[in-house]
Amino acid sequence: MSRPPVNPAGVPASPDEPREGAGRSVDGRSEIVPAAAKVVALVAAAEATALLVAAGWYAYELLSGSPVLSFWGAVFTLGLLLAFSAWLFAVSVFLYRGYRWTRAAALVAQLFVLTVGVPAITSGLVLAGLAMVVPAVIAIVLLFSNKVISHASRTGSAPPAL
Repeated sequence: MSRPPVNPAGVPASPDEPREGAGRSVDGRSEIVPAAAKVVALVAAAEATALLVAAGWYAYELLSGSPVLSFWGAVFTLGLLLAFSAWLFAVSVFLYRGYRWTRAAALVAQLFVLTVGVPAITSGLVLAGLAMVVPAVIAIVLLFSNKVISHASRTGSAPPAL
């Protein structure tokens, strides 16, 4: 199967062909990000921000002398909060850019949020639980929409040379 020739100068061969920066990326994909992908990326970024705030609060409590059973266990927990926050920020950015691996990563993150949010609702923390469960369910539904699936199909490799 052959591909149509690509103009290396980036100048449109005809007036109907868009320029490289106007709606098309280098590999020929559309640069328009679907609204569903934006919503999922925003949900992941909001969750990452919440984890970062929780890590800051945890670090403050740890440094202010709050009693803990194991100091190094608390430090490890703080490290996990920071690492998971950074991971979710990366998922958010690369999902917005359209990388394929981010759909699975975002799904796993939302399932983790559900495992915390549902018990929070059933234990009486209804508002906190709903604040976790509702965005997670919305993100899971949107992750399986056709627009997000087609948007998140970019691989990490460079475009073919020929």
